[in-house]
Amino acid sequence: MNNKIEKEINVDKSEENIENSQTEKDLDNIDIENVDQVEENVDQVEKEDGLLKEIEGLRDEKLRLLAEMENLRKRSDKEKIDSIRYGCINLARDMLSPNDNLTRAFEALPRNETIPEGVNNLIDGLKMVQKELTTILEKHGVKKIESKDKKFDHNFHQAMIEIENDEVEPGTVIQEMQSGYTMHERLLRPSMVGVSKKSSKNIVNDENNHDVLQED
Repeated sequence: MNNKIEKEINVDKSEENIENSQTEKDLDNIDIENVDQVEENVDQVEKEDGLLKEIEGLRDEKLRLLAEMENLRKRSDKEKIDSIRYGCINLARDMLSPNDNLTRAFEALPRNETIPEGVNNLIDGLKMVQKELTTILEKHGVKKIESKDKKFDHNFHQAMIEIENDEVEPGTVIQEMQSGYTMHERLLRPSMVGVSKKSSKNIVNDENNHDVLQED
């Protein structure tokens, strides 16, 4: 009887051990499967991150390329416009000299003398030529710089002499020896001018007044 009971107990223990062993194997299998799955997920995430970074890099490269192409297009358009606007700048500058000579010739004509009709006709013809020349220059963007009675501006004026004059502010253009011109707002030739300055008498008076004020 006792042997039978012991056998049954041993059988139960054996079955229990078998079940425990199977459970442990199942757990081991589950852990291995989970680890493999986690590693696979990690690899997948890393691949996705790498692809995202690569896509972002390609996107930035594309944006930079588009920006460079836009800048190149703008530079090309600007160069094309400048070529059209300023392509004849040297020719326009050379045409100013004959215009100056015509102006000097008209200014040198005697004012109080009777001029023969034939000469008058010639003068009128030359004036028409000068007017047409001026019209052509203006058509191409050439404009005369208005300097007289303006404040001296080194961007457009070239000072040749200083003239004492107390009737205007110092640094005012009061004489123009040669007209200046611009071409589409770019300086073609500066105006040669005479600029006002205080007279020596007024300079002395200003210095004396300054000394008096310091003494007070």
